[in-house]
Amino acid sequence: MLPMSESDAGEFRPVLISRRGEWTAWVLAFVASIGMWFLNRSGYIPSWTWIFWAFLLFSGISISLGNWLDRNTIIKVGADGVSFENGLRRVRLHWHEIQKVAVLPSRWGKAVQVIGERSHFSFKTLGEVQFQGEVRGRTGFTDGQAILEIILHKTGLELVEESNNAYYYARG
Repeated sequence: MLPMSESDAGEFRPVLISRRGEWTAWVLAFVASIGMWFLNRSGYIPSWTWIFWAFLLFSGISISLGNWLDRNTIIKVGADGVSFENGLRRVRLHWHEIQKVAVLPSRWGKAVQVIGERSHFSFKTLGEVQFQGEVRGRTGFTDGQAILEIILHKTGLELVEESNNAYYYARG
């Protein structure tokens, strides 16, 4: 394999999205909780309100978890391999351990799956969220395409299949 160049090494983090949606979800869950408290004092809570309240609470929790994972996600590329951390998972793969890479289309950016002998991880390349022709946000890794190219170069994986804008790489 070729020696690692300075431009190949580094730490990469995803673009962080605005936390406005998270705060909105929590404010709505809080307001719904106050409404439930008032309904409980009247002695009657319709069943649909429990479902609505649970949905708002679940939304706040899931958005907060997603934002926390994004803030704690890092991909490190080094001379001997690549590592992925997101607060819940830690995966370290040496270049020779990576068996396959799948690049799949997704709504925003590309979903990249890096599959090793005993573990795997995935990340998304940069995607732009557009509304009425305007870019409203960005998601994924700004250098996601570069990370993918480094992985493919360092592992020596070759394209084995292409179908419906999906690309599959494996050892030749």
